[in-house]
Amino acid sequence: MPINAVYRGPADLPGIIPVFPLPGALLLPRGQLPLNIFEPRYLAMVDDSLRDGHRLIGMIQPDAAHPGTAAQPALYRIGCVGRMTQIAETDDNRYLLHLTGIARYRIEEELTVSTAYRQCRVTYAPFANDFIARKGEEEVDREALLKALTDFLKANNLKTDWQGIEAAPNEALVNALAMMSPYGSAEKQALLEAPDLKTRAQILIAVTEIELAKAQTSGESPLQ
Repeated sequence: MPINAVYRGPADLPGIIPVFPLPGALLLPRGQLPLNIFEPRYLAMVDDSLRDGHRLIGMIQPDAAHPGTAAQPALYRIGCVGRMTQIAETDDNRYLLHLTGIARYRIEEELTVSTAYRQCRVTYAPFANDFIARKGEEEVDREALLKALTDFLKANNLKTDWQGIEAAPNEALVNALAMMSPYGSAEKQALLEAPDLKTRAQILIAVTEIELAKAQTSGESPLQ
C-alpha cells in the first residue's frame, strides 16, 4: 500500500521516534516490511504511534558486537524509519503491520523515557537522497545482479517470478532483494548503510558470491 503522507526531506520527519530493535530485519526506503507485533511494549508503541498521528516506527538492529543487556541490547547507530501503511488486529491481541520505508536515520541520543519501548533522538540529514525516488538507478549493474540471483536460485533449487523481476525498476529490485536476502545481521547492516543504490547492489552481489563459494566448498546449500 502506498504512503498517503508526503515526505519531501528530513524536515518532514520528527526528530524523536520510537525504535523497534529486531535482528535480521531490514527496511529500506520505499520497501515494504511485514511485522507481527505481540509483545506488550511494542503493542503500546503501535498504539502510541497511531495516537500521535505520525504512524512512524524506526527499525533498528541490535549490535551484538557491543555490550548491552537482554532487555536493553546495544543498537547499531543507523536504522530506517517506516510508516504504518497497513494494520490489522487479530483475535489473540496481535497487530499485523506493513511498514513502508521512508528514510534512513542515525541515532544521536537514546532518551530516558517512561515508555516500555525505546525512543531515540535521530537525524535524517546524512540520508537526504533517500527522499528522492529511484536515485542512482542508472548506475546499478543490473546484469550482474540478475546473474547473482540466478546462481543463488539454481544453487538452492528455488524458483521466482521472472516476469515481475524483469518489470521491476532497479531501485525496487535492489531493495527488495536486499530485504529478502537470507544473510545475517552484519550483512543486512552493510546493505542498509550502503551510501547509494549502486553500492548496495555491489554488496548484495559480493555477499551472494561469497555464500555460493562457501557452499561449493562445504557441499551445502547456501540456505543451510
